[in-house]
Amino acid sequence: MERAAGEGRPLLPAAGGSAGLSSPELSSAGAVFILLKSALGAGLLSFPWAFGRAGGAVPALLVELGSLVFLVSGLAVLGYAAALSAQPTYQGVVRAVCGAAVGKLCEVCFLLNLFMISVALLRVVGDQLEKLCDSLYLNGTLSGAPQLPPWYVDQRFTLSALCVLVIFPLSVPREIGFQKYSRSSSWTSIFSVIPTICFGFQCHEACVAIYSSMRNQSFSHWVAVSVLSMLICLLIYSLTAGLYGYLTFGEAVASDVLMSYPGNDPVVIIARLLFGVSIVTIYPIVVLLGRSVVKDLWATPKRGAVAVSEAHERCSRVALTVTWMAATLGIALFVPDIGKVIELIGGISAFFIFIFPAGLCLVCMTGTRSLGPRKRAALIAWGVLSVLGGAFVCGQSAALAVLGLLR
Repeated sequence: MERAAGEGRPLLPAAGGSAGLSSPELSSAGAVFILLKSALGAGLLSFPWAFGRAGGAVPALLVELGSLVFLVSGLAVLGYAAALSAQPTYQGVVRAVCGAAVGKLCEVCFLLNLFMISVALLRVVGDQLEKLCDSLYLNGTLSGAPQLPPWYVDQRFTLSALCVLVIFPLSVPREIGFQKYSRSSSWTSIFSVIPTICFGFQCHEACVAIYSSMRNQSFSHWVAVSVLSMLICLLIYSLTAGLYGYLTFGEAVASDVLMSYPGNDPVVIIARLLFGVSIVTIYPIVVLLGRSVVKDLWATPKRGAVAVSEAHERCSRVALTVTWMAATLGIALFVPDIGKVIELIGGISAFFIFIFPAGLCLVCMTGTRSLGPRKRAALIAWGVLSVLGGAFVCGQSAALAVLGLLR
């Protein structure tokens, strides 16, 4: 396929630009849709709570708009780095651009992020199960005397049973091919919304694979796709979720906005069921990605590709899935609410939004390109600013999460 000169050219020749794909066929609309699908998820339920913590809709929206600059910058840098390195995965790009040591650090952060996302997903499912059981079980007798609910509606049983009977069978296969705190008056309280923004807008790990599958891999086109995706996310999160939920419940909104609605409303019950089904189908994909990262961490250059028997591969896959599910389920059952988990995930997400792409990758790439002194200095300054911003978000969210759990 011939391309126009200048901006219309891919960043690398076709053989490398597709990162091993002979004929990438993903359209622009498809790329926008997949980026949106990667970003929109459990974070949608927490934006009203984040608006309340930020002190209202106006400061929260201002922080979102400011964060959008870093979000789009990270996506643009990752697309450019993917073209230069011809790698189809996020961790592969970081390893090729920044070196093996930083690549291993990226894999560790990626694994921890996937693990905490799994905890968040189970926590959300557990919340919906609790409300659904409350709507189906009448907590009382004909005389009006209170009665303890039966053991089979306890969240610890229902969530564990769901994991064993539904989620585990979906997570074991080698491939998932069948699934196509109270408000503070301090000005610093507005920064408490940043971890939720990072969690909600996080799609950077998937953007490398999306870029590698696109037909048009020019830099300007990828930037346009990134900007459009993030703007649509901004509208969905801010208007339909954050603003509506915050204006409905105010500062009393729960960290999972569905928990603020009555449990016996038929519309809300349907919403809980649909959202629960969505989360249940996402969890196995996260487990699949986690297993792949574990294998990458376990592999070393000296070992190379070592053939293993089918039985050994199956046993290791089942053992890793059981360990992953048991650990995430155990944490999800004892975490008080989804807000604590999101604060931790938001901090980890800062690595993939601020530190690795616009920070380390950008700084490393400036040494491989012939740039003027002013342009090089500006890019390095932006990279350093991104690293400092990511370190701030990570440290702040971790501190808030630890303090919240200790209270």
